[in-house]
Parts: sequence; C-alpha cells; structure tokens
Amino acid sequence: MNIQPRSRSPLVQLAGIGKSFDGKTVIADLNLTINNGEFLTLLGPSGCGKTTVLRLIAGLENVDCGHIHLEEHDITHVPAENRHVNTVFQSYALFPHMTVFENVAFGLRMQKTPAAQIAPRVVDALRMVQLEEFAQRKPHQLSGGQQQRVAIARAVVNKPRLLLLDESLSALDYKLRKQMQNELQALQRKLGITFVFVTHDQEEALTMSDRIVVMRDGKLSRTAPRAKFTKSRRTCLLPALSARSTSLARR
Repeated sequence: MNIQPRSRSPLVQLAGIGKSFDGKTVIADLNLTINNGEFLTLLGPSGCGKTTVLRLIAGLENVDCGHIHLEEHDITHVPAENRHVNTVFQSYALFPHMTVFENVAFGLRMQKTPAAQIAPRVVDALRMVQLEEFAQRKPHQLSGGQQQRVAIARAVVNKPRLLLLDESLSALDYKLRKQMQNELQALQRKLGITFVFVTHDQEEALTMSDRIVVMRDGKLSRTAPRAKFTKSRRTCLLPALSARSTSLARR
C-alpha cells in the first residue's frame, strides 16, 4: 500500500464549532486546524468533549453551529460515508462471523470496488500490519493487539484522508498497550495518513503524538507540539489527568 506522506498544510479546519446535548453545551466555539500527515492527539479527562469532536469530524454527530472543512471542501453537512474519513473505535467493531480477510474487504465491497482489486488491496493492508498469515482466522481467534491491527487495516484499506482513533488502545492490558503505542506511531509514519487520536492517558499522548491538544470543559486548554510538553512541566500542565493515568496503568 503505497501512500506517500503529505506536506504539513492544513487538512481539516474546525471553525466556531458548537454542540449541545439536551440543552447542555458540550463544545463551545471550538477552532482547530489539523495538518496533513500529522499525528494529533486530543487529550483530556472523561466528559471534556474530546470524543464529541471526533464524532463531529467523522460526521457521526451534527454540529449546532460552525463549519468543518476537509481541504477546500465544506463537509459540515456531508454524510459520514462520503467524508473520506474512517474511525477505529474502542471496541474495534469487527464482524465476528467474518474472517480477517472478509473484515478488511468489507468496506471495499460496500464501495463496489472491482473484484479484481479487492484481494491485492486486502493482502497489502494485512501485510502492512503483519497479519497476512492470519487472513482466514476469525476475530475470536486473535489476541487483543491483533484485533486492533485488523481494525486499522480495515480502516486504511480504502485510503482515507484522515483516520480517527477513539480510545482504541484502552481495552488492552498495560504491557500490550505500550507495545501498540510504538507500533501505531510507526504505522502512521509509514502510511503518511493524518491520525487524530483520542485519549485520557497523557503518557499515551506523549509517546505517539506530533502535536497534543489538551481539552477541558468543551474547550481547547492548550495546543502545542509534543516537545513543548517537557517532563518538568507535565505535572502542572495536566494535573487532572496525572492521577487517572497512573491508576489506569496499574489496572
């Protein structure tokens, strides 16, 4: 799968985004630019609005106000299936009755990709995540890390412009989560696809990201390259997350 890295020009722009649920404001006047080819992490505690932002970008929720642009196109009201954006959820959402190959091929078949193109693209995607030997297995025959790789292969096989990952490592145990952090970062570099990753774990963000967006109460608290979040400033910068991240790592 030859996907060339793109320049760091703006890919997605969120302008004046607002979203409420049952009269409660969840996102308020949010402005954010996501650049081509970067690994961006939305970091914040539960309820801060980070997953809502992801769902708005994906088209799984509708904005109350503001606009979302993908390159030069206004996609604010474009249906999710037409946005060229894919999402990997925490549960991975693999089809249990399908093989690994069939799971990865599913999106291509739904898009009515010519049959002759499906097999080589699926094999290429599975090779990319080092699962080509597992093509005929069912999801229940895979480890948690392998299931996550299948979900990623399925998400990238149709070459989206943007890949969204919603707490997609949180279901793994601590050791496997650390391993997958490194693998996910390496995969993003190889693909050159823009990744937007949602997490409450600051160590996860500091391990993988090019840039980190800290969210609190539906607003952007801070946006900076990973290098700016130096070790000496982590505690004062993310006090509400430190204890939570530590406790989760011990589970």
